Amino acid sequence: MAWLQAPESTLEIRAGGLDDPRVVELLQAHLDAMALHSPPESIHALDLSDLRAPGVSFWSAWRGDALAGCGALKDLGDGHGELKSMRTDAAHLRQGVAAAILAHLMATARAQGWQRLSLETGTAAAFAPAHALYARHGFTPCGPFGDYVDDPFSTFMTRSLDD
Repeated sequence: MAWLQAPESTLEIRAGGLDDPRVVELLQAHLDAMALHSPPESIHALDLSDLRAPGVSFWSAWRGDALAGCGALKDLGDGHGELKSMRTDAAHLRQGVAAAILAHLMATARAQGWQRLSLETGTAAAFAPAHALYARHGFTPCGPFGDYVDDPFSTFMTRSLDD
């Protein structure tokens, strides 16, 4: 478990949590939000079964008993990983939760020996805060990676973990 200081209180990032109904609800909210801004064929968010698949690791972030957010890593092989299921609970927005989860995921990827992290997110205005977060943490635009293809509803970003 990682302990990180967030403005209001200590944020605890725990491995797992997919059996907790609060996590399930947050992930459903994530999928529902994706459906508001992207057509079905352009939604690449993972469902519960995909988050339990081999090669995928999931973390939930908590402030006491309150779920603050979540995130996952997917191993793409050859030292390359993908950020998945990054979501902050609405009650915890703009409190450093996403940045703390991202820092934890990046540190975990480095500890696993990965050299690169990439992500896919939407292009609608609703995704602008995510784009800004990733840019602040060194992610830059890139082309499709892994099994992705060019899609007007997808933004691809990547960064080296060597620094």
